[in-house]
Amino acid sequence: MHKVKFKARFLAVLALAILPLFLHATQLLKNDLIKLEAVKIIDTIGQELHTKTAVNAYVIATNEHFPEGFNLVSYSQKYESNLTKPYVIYIFAPYATITKKSNARGRIGIIPSSDTVRTWYDYEEVRDAGIDIIAIKDSNSDEDKFNIGVLQAYSVLADNIAQSKGMILDESIKDEMGTMIMILRILIYTGTAILLWIFVLRRFWTREKDVK
Repeated sequence: MHKVKFKARFLAVLALAILPLFLHATQLLKNDLIKLEAVKIIDTIGQELHTKTAVNAYVIATNEHFPEGFNLVSYSQKYESNLTKPYVIYIFAPYATITKKSNARGRIGIIPSSDTVRTWYDYEEVRDAGIDIIAIKDSNSDEDKFNIGVLQAYSVLADNIAQSKGMILDESIKDEMGTMIMILRILIYTGTAILLWIFVLRRFWTREKDVK
């Protein structure tokens, strides 16, 4: 009898101990796009973020074709029963329509649980971390760029939140790609300026000089 009671108590204590792990087992609320390898990294970063800051960062990666003007905030509320405050939801919907006229697609949403949580991260920095990678014209498939883009944006989001709490994450991925893109842009703009000078402005400057 005593053994039965002890076993029941032991199982109850064990269940309470591992329950938080199940509650925060995955940061993906919906996943139609991200590979298992990327999911594992996101979960690792999310777990560390939650452990150090008590903040939850969730991801919705969906292949749904949302219409123009679709409300992502209302859409996120369908997952409310799976959310633990305070939280931020990163929504990646590459097939959502931006405008019918231009046929442009792809939307990103970053939805905090409160205005206070909104101050813990830089919206533009997180948004651009993913967009810059996905927008690159190279030989990588859209699927690969989706994976890298979401992973990078999520990592930047987690880093932002951790830094606002005076913490540093060990598992996050530093935005080296963002730095590379910035350097490439500077080189492109510089090259364009040089070409503009050689083929256009220099001619006008030479003519002005000859007239004088």
